[in-house]
Amino acid sequence: MEMLSVFATAFYPLIPWQVGNIIVQVVNYYVIVIIVWAVLSWFGPKGTPHKIYKFLDVIVSPYVDLFRRFMPKGGGIDFSPVIAILVLQVLVRLIVSL
Repeated sequence: MEMLSVFATAFYPLIPWQVGNIIVQVVNYYVIVIIVWAVLSWFGPKGTPHKIYKFLDVIVSPYVDLFRRFMPKGGGIDFSPVIAILVLQVLVRLIVSL
């Protein structure tokens, strides 16, 4: 029993670091998904790329739409994915620094 206590005490300071690392990794993967989604949006509605886009659209659109509401329309360029990625990165840095 004492060995378990020593083990838990030795590794307890690592637990917040591990949780922070997991959060950073999940956000990094989500950023990659947003980028792939944005690139696939440039292709037409045919074939496999469109099927992948529709799948990713279910995952990404609810988050990106939060920023799309506040972005001005113009020029045919949607900057909401860029803003969404920047906000994610800032939030992760704030959470991990706590």
